[in-house]
Amino acid sequence: MHTESTLTAGQAAQTTLRPMRPEDLVSCHAMSLHLHWPHRLADWQFHHQVSSSWAVELEQPDGARSVAGSGMLCPLGEDYASLGLVIIADALQGRGLGRAMMQRLLQDAGSRNVILNATDAGRPLYEKLGFAVTDTLSQHQSTTARAQPVLAADARIRPLRKEEAPAFLALDRQASGMDRSTLLQPLLATAEVAVLEQAGQVKGVAMLREFGRGRVIGPVIASQVEDAKALIAHWVHAYPGAYLRIDVPGRTGLKPWLEEIGLTCVDNVVSMCRGTPPSPATPWRTYSMINQALG
Repeated sequence: MHTESTLTAGQAAQTTLRPMRPEDLVSCHAMSLHLHWPHRLADWQFHHQVSSSWAVELEQPDGARSVAGSGMLCPLGEDYASLGLVIIADALQGRGLGRAMMQRLLQDAGSRNVILNATDAGRPLYEKLGFAVTDTLSQHQSTTARAQPVLAADARIRPLRKEEAPAFLALDRQASGMDRSTLLQPLLATAEVAVLEQAGQVKGVAMLREFGRGRVIGPVIASQVEDAKALIAHWVHAYPGAYLRIDVPGRTGLKPWLEEIGLTCVDNVVSMCRGTPPSPATPWRTYSMINQALG
């Protein structure tokens, strides 16, 4: 059940941790722009749609109110949740508001295992709250990347057909080790999905959608790294000159290849989990993220 709690921000002002409202999203977007995060207002609105969201409201002595913090938890089935978009305004740093926000989100998670991607600044707090590093994550982007998909003679890349959506969601469950259906279903309404098919068999899928400054490639799902490369190259070739972004786990080994085709690494973070990390039980693997806040 959603509750509000009053926190102390100093003698002159008071903060309240409360459920986030749709009208808060413009302020949240402004906070992320201050941090040079790429999210559009539309990206914040989507996160709010699929998440349990909380805001820190700052009330001044004269009664003026403003949003000074945010945090979102996206349930991924009964067993997992992803946590992200945790921001505390600069003026309120060091007063325990980040910890209070995290504790509230973890309470919403209940018994779920929780995943997140952490910057160097956030990592110490997350470790104190029981998160452990599971992998690295590199962010790549470019407007000048060049690649041509290399396909076998009996292979092709085609769009996902509408009736294949349930199979796509099932494949993602196998590859990610999580049920991300409630997250991916609304994305399918606006995203493009490429299917790599060889001799009538699906070898991999890759989603492309608008996000941030341009388009993001992910998730990419395949059982072999060369198939993942073919799908990524397909989207790079399909959008020459476009701003493209992709976030890849270190375990995929894709970082050097992405650099070779012109998708420059601009940031590295660590992936963390509180509880049991997801573990795919099949050859299928997730080669890129939906985005850093959603996993």
